[in-house]
Amino acid sequence: MRVRIATYNVHKCRGLDRRTSPERIGEVIRELDADVIAIQEILDVRDHGPYDQARRIGELLHEYRWCFGANRELRGGAYGNMTLTRLPFGTCQNYDITWRKRERRGCLRTDIQVGESLLHIFNVHLGTSFVERRHQARKLLTDAVLKRANLSGPRVVLGDFNEWTRGLASRLMGTEFEAVKPRGRTYPGVLPVLHLDHFYYDKQLKVRSVKLHRSRTALVASDHLPLVAEFECGWRS
Repeated sequence: MRVRIATYNVHKCRGLDRRTSPERIGEVIRELDADVIAIQEILDVRDHGPYDQARRIGELLHEYRWCFGANRELRGGAYGNMTLTRLPFGTCQNYDITWRKRERRGCLRTDIQVGESLLHIFNVHLGTSFVERRHQARKLLTDAVLKRANLSGPRVVLGDFNEWTRGLASRLMGTEFEAVKPRGRTYPGVLPVLHLDHFYYDKQLKVRSVKLHRSRTALVASDHLPLVAEFECGWRS
């Protein structure tokens, strides 16, 4: 069985044309045709126009279920990560990976049912400081998050790592996981020059394809481009 997974930093649904549109982000997500989508930088401000983003996208993509990991308050509501899936899911838990007094950051875990097996998705948004990312990667690779004893299936860790060189965060993740190596770059949208968005995965999974999504809508909808990987899932929990 194959599962198609995407990561997408939606930049608070604010496009390069400075227009905030959850509907346009929803259109891009529909284009991806992914089974699982990990979203970073999204608002959940209920009944507040263009900032009522998570719920609006969930309504537009009614074939998906979703969970939200709030990292901090913004514009009178929650701001954080969101994971959508059209597969059944169980556990949805947000881990605090904030370092000191820097902006609050989180890692949203969602346990996806793939056939008779379980797949653990970790949706991550690391900080912008080199030192901050180093400590966040170390926090991720502990028994409290990625090495929890109750994780029975393979793990996929994906999202905006804010790392475009092979820094310590990338090297630490590489000691535990395989890395997807895309040919394209994801930031900024129209003329991307940096590769900030990454996939890491357990060896039980096999990568069958990797694609940078560059539709006309995606090029302006956010300052990041979505990255999509298709995995072969042949393990047994």
